[in-house]
Amino acid sequence: MKFCKKYQEYMQGQEKKLPGVGFKKLKKILKNCRREFQSKNDVHGVLHNQTCPQHCPVCDGTFFPSLLKEMSDIVGCFNERAQKLLELHLASGFRKYFIWFKGKLQGSHVALIQEGKDLVNYALINAVAIRKILKKYDKVHFSKQGQAFKSQAQSMHIEILQSPWLCELMAFHINLRETKVKSGMTLASFEGCYLTFNDGKPFLSCELFDSVKLDIDLTCSICLDTVFDPVSLTCGHIFCYMCACSAASVSIVNGLKAAEPKEKCPLCREAGVYEGFVHLDELSILLRRSCSEYWEQRLQMERAERVRQAKEHWESQCRAFVGV
Repeated sequence: MKFCKKYQEYMQGQEKKLPGVGFKKLKKILKNCRREFQSKNDVHGVLHNQTCPQHCPVCDGTFFPSLLKEMSDIVGCFNERAQKLLELHLASGFRKYFIWFKGKLQGSHVALIQEGKDLVNYALINAVAIRKILKKYDKVHFSKQGQAFKSQAQSMHIEILQSPWLCELMAFHINLRETKVKSGMTLASFEGCYLTFNDGKPFLSCELFDSVKLDIDLTCSICLDTVFDPVSLTCGHIFCYMCACSAASVSIVNGLKAAEPKEKCPLCREAGVYEGFVHLDELSILLRRSCSEYWEQRLQMERAERVRQAKEHWESQCRAFVGV
C-alpha cells in the first residue's frame, strides 16, 4: 500500500478530527507545476522530461505556505493534547484524588494510556508524511529547497519531532510499562518506546511505521553526563536544569525564567530559547528509576550547590538592603 493511501486511512480512522498534512492536495500542486512547466516547454520546443526550476513561483506561492500552516496546526494540536494528558498523569495531592475519582467513574485510566499511544503515532506518521512530501518536492524540482524548508521549520519550532512533549510521552509509556500495575493496565501499554544505553550513554528511542526511528540523546552537552532534572529549551535541545541556568547566566534561585532574551542555546546558538523551556518530569522519573545510583550522587551534589547559591543570594540581598 502506498504511504499516501495509508496516511489517508489513518487520519480518517481517528475518532477526533485532528489536523494533518494535505497529502493529495500538495501532490496535486506539484503535478500541476510539472504540467505547466512542460506546456511552456512545448511552445518553445524544449524536451518534455524536464521539471520546473529550483525557485518555482507555481509551487513556492502555494506549496510551502500550505505546508507551513499544516505543520503549525499539527504541532500546536499535538503539544496542547500531550501537555494536558501528562498534567493529568502527574497530578498530585487533592487534584490527583479528584481526577482519579472522576477518571474511575469514566473508566478512563486505560483510555489515558491509549491516548498517549495515539499521540505518539500521530506525531510520527505526520513526521513521515512531511518528510515524504518534501522529498517529492526536491525530486520534482531537482533541488534542495525541501530540505531547506525543513531547516526553516525547525528554526520556527514547528517540527513535530522537535517537540519536548514527544520526549515526555515516550518516557511516559516506558514508566507505565515498568511500573507494577493492576491486571489489564499493562495490556494497553505501548511497546514502541524504550530506553537504551550505548557505551554508557542513554538514548530514548522509538520505532514506528517501519520508516521512522527516533533517537534522543540524553547526555547533557554541558556537563557531558546523563541529564539530571532535565529541561528542554524551545529549540528542542535538552540539558540539566542547573547546566541550563549556568548557560543562561542566571542563578538557580532566580531560575531560567529570569534569563535575558539575548541568551543563546549552547548548542545551536539560537537566542530567546529559555523563556518557553519545558521541565521534562516524566523523563526525570524514568532516569531516576533506571540510573538510581548515579541519580542519588547527582542529587546530593545538586542539593549542596543549591544551598550554596541560595546562601550567596540572600547574603547579597541583605548587604544591598543595609547599603553595604
